Amino acid sequence: MAESDVKALKKTLRKELLARRDALTDAEQERAKVLITERIVGHQWFYLSNVILGFVSYGSEICTLEILEEALKKGKKVYVPKIERDGQSDEGTMEFYSIRNLEELKEGYKGILEPDGSSEKYVYDADEAKETLILVPGVGFDPYRNRMGYGKGFYDRFLADKEELQIRSIGIGHVCQRVDEIPMDENDIKPYQVILV
Repeated sequence: MAESDVKALKKTLRKELLARRDALTDAEQERAKVLITERIVGHQWFYLSNVILGFVSYGSEICTLEILEEALKKGKKVYVPKIERDGQSDEGTMEFYSIRNLEELKEGYKGILEPDGSSEKYVYDADEAKETLILVPGVGFDPYRNRMGYGKGFYDRFLADKEELQIRSIGIGHVCQRVDEIPMDENDIKPYQVILV
């Protein structure tokens, strides 16, 4: 399939899945938050990791705030993403910065809560990555662990050269985000596990 066809298919699917996710009720969102927190906090990788690369949920994304709070409470090093513009392009790159609490987050890229960029930046180390867990958001997932993001490629680019981190990655989301098959291109990186609740 041509790259342009993959892009067009993804665009249509993305719209459909975001509408599906946005239609979730408050009760369904709350239930999903409780379940995903239980599944992640009870996961062996969470337990064995000193470092958590999380993300701050936005809009109708599955809520991650309790997972982040639990990790901080347990004394783990927690990093969350910040999109940094390089001036050249509108897109910029995604970097992870450490946080000590959720109160220090400020509204940033597209209104998403981010660190201000003055704390410690995450630096990949293959050995340390064996004790790191990265949680990956997405718009859609399929039974083959394929993931579709928001179309900017931030996570694919971030994980591209970090093999040890790739095998400690978990894609998380709502069960309504599952589809039979996601069209993939060569730059797409699969999470090592996917947990949808």
